[in-house]
Parts: sequence; C-alpha cells; structure tokens
Amino acid sequence: MYVQDTDSDSSLKTLTRSASSKTHPQDPSRAYWKLSWAATGTPRIRSADMSTDMMTRWSHLSYPFSPRISRAWDYEKNAGKEDVDRDDLTTSSRITSISRMFPPRPMSTVSVESNPPMNITREIAFIFVTCLAQFLSLSAMNQTVAPVLVLADYFHVEDYGTLSWFSASFSMSVGTFILPAGRLGDMYGHKKIYLIGWLWFAAWSLVTGFSYCSNNIFFSICRAFQGIGPALVVPNAVALIGRTLPVGQKRMIGFACFGACGPLGATAGAVMSALLAEMVWWPWSFWVLSGVCIIAMVLAYIILPADDILSSPTQKSERPKFDYWGTITGVSGLVLVNFALNQAPLVTWAEPYIGALLGGGVLCLVIFILVELYATDYPLIPIRGLSIDAGFALTCIVAGWASHGIWAYNLYLFLEHLRGHSALFTSAETAPVAATGVLFAFSTVWLIQRFGIGSVMFLSMTCFMGGSLLIALMPLDQTYWLQTFLSVLIAPGAMNLSYPAANMLLSATLPRKQQGIAASLVSTMVNYSISCGLGVAGTIDRYVVLNEQGKMGPQFQHKIPLSDTRREVSLLRLKGLRAAYWFAVGLGGLGMLVALVLIVVEQRRKRRNR
Repeated sequence: MYVQDTDSDSSLKTLTRSASSKTHPQDPSRAYWKLSWAATGTPRIRSADMSTDMMTRWSHLSYPFSPRISRAWDYEKNAGKEDVDRDDLTTSSRITSISRMFPPRPMSTVSVESNPPMNITREIAFIFVTCLAQFLSLSAMNQTVAPVLVLADYFHVEDYGTLSWFSASFSMSVGTFILPAGRLGDMYGHKKIYLIGWLWFAAWSLVTGFSYCSNNIFFSICRAFQGIGPALVVPNAVALIGRTLPVGQKRMIGFACFGACGPLGATAGAVMSALLAEMVWWPWSFWVLSGVCIIAMVLAYIILPADDILSSPTQKSERPKFDYWGTITGVSGLVLVNFALNQAPLVTWAEPYIGALLGGGVLCLVIFILVELYATDYPLIPIRGLSIDAGFALTCIVAGWASHGIWAYNLYLFLEHLRGHSALFTSAETAPVAATGVLFAFSTVWLIQRFGIGSVMFLSMTCFMGGSLLIALMPLDQTYWLQTFLSVLIAPGAMNLSYPAANMLLSATLPRKQQGIAASLVSTMVNYSISCGLGVAGTIDRYVVLNEQGKMGPQFQHKIPLSDTRREVSLLRLKGLRAAYWFAVGLGGLGMLVALVLIVVEQRRKRRNR
C-alpha cells in the first residue's frame, strides 16, 4: 500500500485533530489512520507523524488494489516519484522491525527500481506486445478444437478420448510449466524469458506442423512441447504488466486488455485453423503461427523495457536459488495426475497403471506442498504469503475454468459431429465470443471498483454454470439462434471476468518482485483445470455411452466409429455429451458457492475496518 500525503484532505485533518485531542494526544497520526481507513477504505498516513511502531503494526495490512508500501519517512521529499518494494524496506535501519512482519521472500535478480515513465504511445505498444502472449496462446489452444474432425479423419482416430488429447496435451504443458517459468522470470528477467518463450513457441509450432508425416501420438507429443512456449510467455507477460504499469487504473486496464485477448485469440485461432484446414491443409495453421511468433519476438525485443539484472559480484551472491525440489515434485505430480485423468477415458479405470499414475501424482503433489512449506527458502509458490482472498479466488478459477474447458471442447463436437456443421461454419457460430468477451473484459475494471472481487467472481461463476446448463438442456435439432447463441453470448462473461479479476488480486497482494509468481499461479490454475476437466468429462462421457449401449440391440454392441452417423448413434453420443455438461454445471455451481464465501469474507473485513 502507498503511504500517501494527505495535506489536501482538509476535512479529514479537521476531524483528526478533534479525535486525536481526546484519544491520542501524543500521537495524533493514530487517530488519523483510523479515520482515514474508515472514510476511504484505504489506510493513509501523514509522513510527518508516522512512527516506526505504527509502520510495524499496520504495514502487513494490504487491501486488494491498494498501492504498495512507499518510503514514508521521505515521501514529502521525493513527492512519491517511485515505489519501493516491501522487501527493500529492510535495508533501512529506521524500519528494521518491519522485516519481522514478513516471512523471508526470494530476492529478485531484477532491479527493484521502477522503470522510467512511458508516454502514451509507448504504453499502447507495451500493452499490445504483452497481450500478444494471451492472444496467440489461446489461438494455439484452439488450433485443434475447430478442425477436430479434420484431424480425426487424417490420423484415423475413431473415439472422442483420443481426440481430446490433441487439446489436453497442450493445456497440460501450459498449466504444468508455467510455475517454474514465472520463477525464472523473477530470477533472470521477465523480458529475457519472454523472448526465449517466443522462440520455443515458434520452433515447436513448426515441428507440430511437420507431424503430418507421423501418427496421432507423435502429434499429441508435439502439442505438449508446443505448450511449453505459452507457459514461458504468458506469466512473464502478466509479470511485465504488473511490474511496469503503476498500481491503479493503468494496471487494471492493462490486465483487462490482457483478458480481452483471450476470446479474441480463441476466435481467431478457431477461424484461421478451420479456414486453412478446409481450404489449404491443416499443417499450415501451425506453420503460420510459427511465423507470427517470430514477429512477436522481434516486436518484444524492440518495445519492452530492458531488464535491469543484478550483475555485480555482491549482487550475484544475493541471487535466489532455484527451487529444484519443488519444481521436480510439482511438475512430476501435475503431469502424472493429468496423464491419468486424460488416459482413463481411452483404456478405462480398470487398467492398473492408471491408478498407479494417479496415486504417484498425488503423492508427488503432497511432497511438493511439504517442500514449499518447510524445506526451501525460495518456494515456487509462496503458500504462506497468500491471503485467504487469493485462496478462494484461485478455487473459483479451478472450478470455473474446468467447466469452461468442457463447454468449449464439447460444443465443437456437438455442432460439428452431431449437427454436421463444417469446421469453418462452427467457428463462425462461436465468433460472437470475441465481441462480448471484449465488453466483459473492460467492464471488469468498473465492476471490481464498484462491487469488489467476490461479486465479480460470483457473476463469472454464474456465467460458467449458465453457459453449460443451456447446452446440457439443448435439443439436438434446435435452431442455433436459441440456446446455442445465448450460451455463446454468456460464456465470455465467465472467462473475461474471472481471469483479470484473479490476476489483479494476486498482483496487488504479492510484492513487486514476485509478479512472475502471481501471474504463474492464475495461469497454472486456468490451463491445468481445462486439461483435467476434459479428462474427467471424457470418463463420464465414455461410461454413460457404454451403459446406454448395453441397453440397445446387438447391432450396437461394439465400438462405434466416428464415421457412424446413424440417428440412433447420434442420440447415444448426445447422452454422453449431456452427462459431461452436467458435470460442468456442477463445477460452475461449486464456483458460485466459493464466490459467495469470498463475498462474506470481504464484507466482514470492510465492517472490521470501519
């Protein structure tokens, strides 16, 4: 939080004098603190009257979206020209007691000094370059969603479970490797890791295009390696926004723009991949993406401010140690759990190795949590430093985005496979996501300022649940302009309210040096939840279809290929997809309950602080 000058606030100062003469005659700033907090919701201190003891007792109270702590003792001299990270406060003997209020945090190898102010043109270019990360990441995710039947025909895939790997492998890599990617950015510079990420993204997009000469397994492996590129660029893009733009309106607008690029990128990726798959050849969508990634890397090199890396011998000794044990156990656990969930629909849960992989993954994740809590000075996730608000918000993200992954992937299957629409036509049907997504994303700033994080999360979870509920109840032959169109209009509210809100919350509660970790947490939850949600939904779909097949005649007592378009088979598949959608509805409802708890927590805090 900022320590703000308040000489212009005459009404509060008058009220302070009368209160302080009765309650704190020796320390009027204490009364001023209370009155200022109650009147504005943000604690403010007069630098001339603030004591070290007072800083010690109040510095840990960080209300979401309050500015970060500044040098209170020389605020008037510096006129608030720069912010100082809370870790930097320990360097002054005047506030040594403050260091006891915070657990040890990893020092960043990036200079804590703020970047020079940018003019409006530079700011627009900066936001454009960083938002390319979100735009192209979502475009890449949808490269295998819109032309899913084209890919199924090319690789001779005959079941939904194998098809889901084309998207799930990408999301698994993004969600798994984002955590260490954010830490690498904090250590070696976000711009440097951002550029490396674009290079990796371009290289593996190129290789994925050439997987046409192999089989669907190699294609899925290439998609997994392709996903490491977005894992590197997305958290470091968010961290660059959090470190470069000042706390307040500009940062919130930056995050809103970043969130708006989600539906724009998803729509562009679906349309372009479908267009190239139908008009040219499906590998061209990956080759074109590779070229665009190279262009993005060049623009980032030119436009982004340079990383001020700590390089002197003394500073090098202060560099944080990479959390190797946390990375090994965390990545291993996430990969094993995700693989088990997505492989189970193909081979059923009766296969012994599925249970073994799931158990091993859970064990690795338990060890990871213990390592982060007790065995490292530089945790990959600052579990102890996360507020209760952040915990509830991340839980909402997990439930909501798992629901969204099921909604998006199964909607394309429903429209293309059951209704017989082409990939390009289906992409046009889902195109309204882009327009309404931008509207929702930019309304996030106003909604959060007006109603708070909890209310915005509740609205987002309602959209998650409502979008899936409409599809779950939709008849097979209904016109597009009823439930399908309405669901497409609602879905962007889910995505573009929850993602920016969670990013803003974590960016405000974690210090400037940990902006990479803040970005990593949200992006990890988003992408990993999508992948795991697809796996669980695939299991539900498979077992419902098998159960219904057992009730049908002998002509259906075998594995039904995707090429079978009989009416009875379409209705059978519809039952499986509906069951998956009901699971998505339940996830959205769970998110709504957690969001309600978050609202209660926020309201209680406001009442306490009055």
